[in-house]
Amino acid sequence: MKTSFKSMTSVLLLAFMVGCNGNPMTVKEAHGIGKTTIFVEESFKPLFDTSIYTFEGQNPLANITAKYTTEEGAIQAFFEKKTKMICITREFTKAEKAKLLKSQIEVRSDKIAIDAVTLIVNPANPDSTITLAKLKRILSGQDTVWNGLKTGINVVYDNAASANFVYLRKLTGNVPIAKNVFAVKSNAEVINYVRNNKSAIGIIGVNWVSDEDDPQTLRFRDGISVVAVAETPEKGYFKPYQSYIYTKEYPLTRDVWMINRGARTGLNAGLVLFLTGEKGQLIVQKSSLIPANMVARMIEIKSE
Repeated sequence: MKTSFKSMTSVLLLAFMVGCNGNPMTVKEAHGIGKTTIFVEESFKPLFDTSIYTFEGQNPLANITAKYTTEEGAIQAFFEKKTKMICITREFTKAEKAKLLKSQIEVRSDKIAIDAVTLIVNPANPDSTITLAKLKRILSGQDTVWNGLKTGINVVYDNAASANFVYLRKLTGNVPIAKNVFAVKSNAEVINYVRNNKSAIGIIGVNWVSDEDDPQTLRFRDGISVVAVAETPEKGYFKPYQSYIYTKEYPLTRDVWMINRGARTGLNAGLVLFLTGEKGQLIVQKSSLIPANMVARMIEIKSE
């Protein structure tokens, strides 16, 4: 009978932890021990799937469940005490911090990466570059027709409460979004919509299309093209490669934050230490995000 490596290691660790009187030690939670549920902005699902798998492999007595949701949903879950840790694209606001302080809740924020909002189109669309000014006109409804296709533009993003949508609203100065800008349910559905609609432009997190070694990421990249973006034409057009995200030459970037109110010696803190440490930052780098604590390298996002 086959037994998983994690199961065997768990048994050995449990045996080691048994005291002389035959009773297990009373340690319920530590950096590598315990059970927790975290809420993660869905843009970062590929990164956290890999990170949690690796962390649990190194810590067999750890059990981490990630619930992938919108940024708004993660923040709401945090304040409703459904979770002690979330991953979102910003620190808490002054008002949010004041609310926590009033409740005497200590919160720690750790930046783990720099991410890029990525634009994708169907390979049949010859318009493969865009300026920020044109993107803003498209989102506000001032520009509605593709130059190359001569068809109407449809803009699709993941969810009305997501970090991607919040980013769009900030980009346009919170002006009303055009009727041809609409949400589906996830980054994966955005990719599928663009793959099947040549007039569409999709807005996703770069993590969904950037890992060269992940078979699922390679499948997602099949049938889409990544758009090169320019702050202005004079500054040049850049795709969301790591070095360009790092230098901000690719203009659509944002931070990735872990926010934790768990015990400093608990499992949540252990996961944060892992993500901000060498092994976790290598996973961030491999995922083609910019590690918060390491130097970036160039990775090209190829489109089929």
